[in-house]
Amino acid sequence: MPQGKPETVPEDGLTTRQRRHRPLTVVHTGTMKGKSTAAFGLALRAWSAGMPVGVFQFVKSAKWRVGEEGAFAALGQAHEASGVGAPVAWHKMGEGWSWIQRAGTETDHAADALEGWRQVQRDLAAERYGMYVLDEFTYPMKWGWVDVGEVVETLRDRPGFQHVVITGREAAPALVEAADLVVEMTKIKHPMDAGQKGQRGIEW
Repeated sequence: MPQGKPETVPEDGLTTRQRRHRPLTVVHTGTMKGKSTAAFGLALRAWSAGMPVGVFQFVKSAKWRVGEEGAFAALGQAHEASGVGAPVAWHKMGEGWSWIQRAGTETDHAADALEGWRQVQRDLAAERYGMYVLDEFTYPMKWGWVDVGEVVETLRDRPGFQHVVITGREAAPALVEAADLVVEMTKIKHPMDAGQKGQRGIEW
């Protein structure tokens, strides 16, 4: 794709402008780090373009520190104060999701993952965000907590102009087939190969 120009133009009856302004389903998969990092980079661009951003973290614990969360919280506050950018919502499955309250301390991870997906479906139907980051969402599908066919159908039929980015290893073949853009992160080198553990500002 030299200079961002497509190598082929399909005979789909659409104008260049119509084809260019279609919402995308993006999948970042593979064994190497960087899948979520790249997704949050897209979310940053979307925020700058005035698109409301919704982040749903499907695996990471509420106790884990995620550097991007603080940055996007600040961006959401900047929007509220000045109108620049767009609203930001950040939800963690590890916190039991922000819109529900569960009694007790036992967590049913499968039920929580499905509830997170149900909220994504509700938000898509309401056209709540312009950019969705479904972080680590390949795992609930892999583990059978969320039906892959239902995900593909929901994303295919979503209304309006809403980009969706899904991250995680071992993306389901049906999801890969349905996506518009798929990136596989592969390792060439990693500091851990030399015994170096993850560090603040790089891994979180």
